Amino acid sequence: MASPGPIAEHVATMPLIDHHVHGCWIDSVDRTRFENALNEANTEPVSADDAPFDTQIGFALRRWCAPILGLPVHAPADVYWARRAESAEVDIAHRFLRAAGVSDWVVDTGLPGVADVDLLARWSGSAAHEVLRLESIAEDAVTRGGSYADAFDEILAERARDAVGAKSIIAYRGGFDGDLTDPEPAQVEDAARRWREVGGTRLTDRTLLRFGLHRGLRLGKPLQLHVGLGDRDADLHRTNPLLLLDFLRTSGTTPVMLLHCYPFEREAGYLAQAFSNVYVDVGLAVNHLGARAPELIARSLELAPFRKVLYSSDAYGPAELHYLGAQLWRHGLAKVLQRFVDSDAWALDDALRVAELIGSGNARRVYGLTGDVRLTASAR
Repeated sequence: MASPGPIAEHVATMPLIDHHVHGCWIDSVDRTRFENALNEANTEPVSADDAPFDTQIGFALRRWCAPILGLPVHAPADVYWARRAESAEVDIAHRFLRAAGVSDWVVDTGLPGVADVDLLARWSGSAAHEVLRLESIAEDAVTRGGSYADAFDEILAERARDAVGAKSIIAYRGGFDGDLTDPEPAQVEDAARRWREVGGTRLTDRTLLRFGLHRGLRLGKPLQLHVGLGDRDADLHRTNPLLLLDFLRTSGTTPVMLLHCYPFEREAGYLAQAFSNVYVDVGLAVNHLGARAPELIARSLELAPFRKVLYSSDAYGPAELHYLGAQLWRHGLAKVLQRFVDSDAWALDDALRVAELIGSGNARRVYGLTGDVRLTASAR
């Protein structure tokens, strides 16, 4: 086998900033729960015919993750699971998080039952930074008496002191189509009163979702928006980012980070070209496309300016996914960039520079992260 070229060598060893990720599991799980975690869309226990190991992500996991557990590449699913089950979840986390080669995790803390920011940093040996979920702040604000808007602003200001950004999952709570303007104060308080009257649990009220979205913009820190691929609770056709056009036209200078984007990565790339404050990634989908990830990565580099594209894994649950996202992205990006260079469309120096920008430089600039951490070989 030929030795890897300078692009593959560079991309394989450069530290990454995972600009959108969740915590990994803390407690050990059974095989059913593990396999469910390999299916993004199904919100119910998967059936035998779904066969999560017999998917692109399942094959990718056996290819890239098996060696971290001391197994040969492509180890059969039963062998992989048997070896994994021999270790406590904390040991699994240490292995995969440190092998990912990530210098900084930018963590959405809106999902329960997984490692928090501090624990993720400790287990990985890397820096970790919090992103606030606006809908979670709303669900706390509604439990307080008095003005809902005042309570929301107070909680947001307090929690934002140590956070590097905010996130909205309005895509899951009705989608992007329809009115996304900032509601009037009276509308906000009326909506909050109605929400309190029905128990104030899961936020679905459009007025309050819009209010939170604009409070996130006003914060001035990067505002992440879930776009496209997700579980079936989201109406996929309502998460096309082109439906955000009116919102983006009045979004000012706050960085708007379009997450995941698949199958709308080309639409997202257009928006990143059309608006100075829009950025994109193809996290999550890289894991699920597995062997087809290079084609997705190539599409993400069609229209979007290279200083507007970021790496993310969107890993949640199994620590394998934190590692797998990094490995598939490194492998896929190197293949794409090598193709550009081999055809004399790009210079080698430009390919290496763009890899650094997408892998860490853009995130470091946009989120205001400091330092230039080079991970040791043992941490990789």
